[in-house]
Amino acid sequence: MNALNIAQGASSHSAYDLRDPNAQIEERHTLAVLVDNESGVLARVIGLFSGRGYNIDSLTVAETDHAGHLSRITIVTRGTPSVIEQIKAQLGRIVPVHQVNDLTVEGPFVERELGLFKVCGTGDKRVEALRIADIYRAKVVDSTLESFVFEITGSPEKLDAFADMMRPLGLCDQARTGVAALARGA
Repeated sequence: MNALNIAQGASSHSAYDLRDPNAQIEERHTLAVLVDNESGVLARVIGLFSGRGYNIDSLTVAETDHAGHLSRITIVTRGTPSVIEQIKAQLGRIVPVHQVNDLTVEGPFVERELGLFKVCGTGDKRVEALRIADIYRAKVVDSTLESFVFEITGSPEKLDAFADMMRPLGLCDQARTGVAALARGA
């Protein structure tokens, strides 16, 4: 706390954002990149990250404008503020890239992820898995005598928490789509 009793760096959207932009604190950022839907574009975008040693936490790609042949790439990455700025600048220089938005700093946004979780077990563990799935609003999409497959949608943190709860009950496999995100409002 400083003299004004404002927590330093309390919010990236605060008028009192007192963080040092050159600080070495890694931050999580969600980037939305609008690109031409043509072969090789994704490889070029990913090559930018791997060539410079940047990591991608999540990657989602889909065509969003069939008539205009445009795709949206949603990338979740981590880095210091200077590294994030460098990533955005380098993405913007790739020819088939039309727009780069850093949803994390541009205002409120919504992000969701879809996950499929297979839980193997019998007896009381099956009953407990169903009870926990109900709490998390997960749907059973497949059931056998020895396993369930649950479908759950939510924030990455919600899916992580669900996986942590299912692990002692026999979580034996999982598949996750990666983050899809949109800015809120107009």
